[in-house]
Amino acid sequence: MHAAPEPRLLLSWTDRGPTRAHHSPRGAADRGPLLRLVESAEAAYGRALILFTPESRENTAQLLVALRVHIPEVEGREVDVADPSDYRALFETCRGLLPTLPAGPVDVVLSAGTPQAQAVWVLLVKAELLAARMLQVIPPAFVPVPHPRPVREVRLDFAGFPEIRALREELVRLRGQVGAPDGLVGDSAPMALLRARLLAVAKSDVPVLILGETGTGKELVARAIHAASPRRGAPFVAENCGAFAEGVLQSELFGHERGAFTGAAGRRRGLFEQADGGTLLLDEVGELSLSTQASLLRVLQEGTLRRVGGERAVRVDVRLLAATHRDLPALVREGRFREDLYYRLRGASLELPPLRARGADLDALVAHFLGGSRLRPTPAAWAALRAWRWPGNVRELRAEVLRWTVFCTDRVGVEDLSPELRGHRVEARSAEIEAAPRSLAVVVAEAEQAAIAAAMAASGGNLSQAARLLEIDRNTLKRKLPGRV
Repeated sequence: MHAAPEPRLLLSWTDRGPTRAHHSPRGAADRGPLLRLVESAEAAYGRALILFTPESRENTAQLLVALRVHIPEVEGREVDVADPSDYRALFETCRGLLPTLPAGPVDVVLSAGTPQAQAVWVLLVKAELLAARMLQVIPPAFVPVPHPRPVREVRLDFAGFPEIRALREELVRLRGQVGAPDGLVGDSAPMALLRARLLAVAKSDVPVLILGETGTGKELVARAIHAASPRRGAPFVAENCGAFAEGVLQSELFGHERGAFTGAAGRRRGLFEQADGGTLLLDEVGELSLSTQASLLRVLQEGTLRRVGGERAVRVDVRLLAATHRDLPALVREGRFREDLYYRLRGASLELPPLRARGADLDALVAHFLGGSRLRPTPAAWAALRAWRWPGNVRELRAEVLRWTVFCTDRVGVEDLSPELRGHRVEARSAEIEAAPRSLAVVVAEAEQAAIAAAMAASGGNLSQAARLLEIDRNTLKRKLPGRV
């Protein structure tokens, strides 16, 4: 005897939008895609979650009553989306509700809501942020009688979504980064100290100033703080303050009202409102203009904001994290950063160590970025990696490792490293030989490898060219390459 299938969750936007003169009325026989779905023989839902905007409240109430005839638990959730064609607002709203969904199978309906809302479901499902079936309910006008299947599952399993595939790959990478509880890789002394301080500040609600050179992982640390905090179930929103002009940044941070400026077709929530109840990271906070700094200070002090072009104060509950590679005390002395805002932001400070101070973590980071790849650096390549100062920090190391996955098959030799690492290695080895002479055999072997590395660098990795430069046979050079037998 087969067990009954597990009841599914029906997740959808309402199909009963606001009544407007320019909308064509639905025919009497057309009860809408949601009711047609639940009335079909295929439907077996234990719960439904229907999203709607304030404008659709009245019509959606009638829909919820009709759905409760077929589904035991029906919840209508009103969301604050002023413009149902705003992709960003829709995406943030839908992504924010994902942690609240109950465990079990989910169906999302692509036939209800605006085209933009339907597209957001596709993005979430294809990026593997939402594990769900996508269903299309065919309009009655296109359903012949009888019709074998008026409901179709939409799979979209074809090579036509490069952006979504890239997003999925990025998601896999980020999941790998957060494999440890706090998402940080490495067990060196500086990282152990950072972890201890991170866990301490995560428990409180004070602002945190995250300091560190470019590429040290400031956003990753901010996400770890959020994940370890009591706000972990609420939104985490991050923005780079240096990416926007001043006028645009004010609107991004605090939102705007309809008609506030040319092109403001509707009310828009800013980052503070999007992060309400959660955490907001302002990266490169040292790039803020003085006027934006004053507005930011007001939000921190009063917990309220005013949208651009608005008169009403909007209360927000946001934990603020700020990150920068700039010397903020120097900017304060120069009058380019408000002193009161600086002290407000540094309720707690975390200073991220540069990669050159984390030598013990290099092996773990390389293995982490390689993932399941069989690639392994040769001893000579490892020596070059350890000798490099990594001015771009972990970001530079990650880019270096990703180069290997493109150009290498099973091993990574000195000749496979980026030009600056190869050149640095040759100089470093020459200096070592001059400073500490050893046995003739060792010196000759090292000089030979240095010459080979220089020739490979000069030839761009071309074996034949390098052999001509060294005036030896190509097969001889191939045998002498590090890691080759």
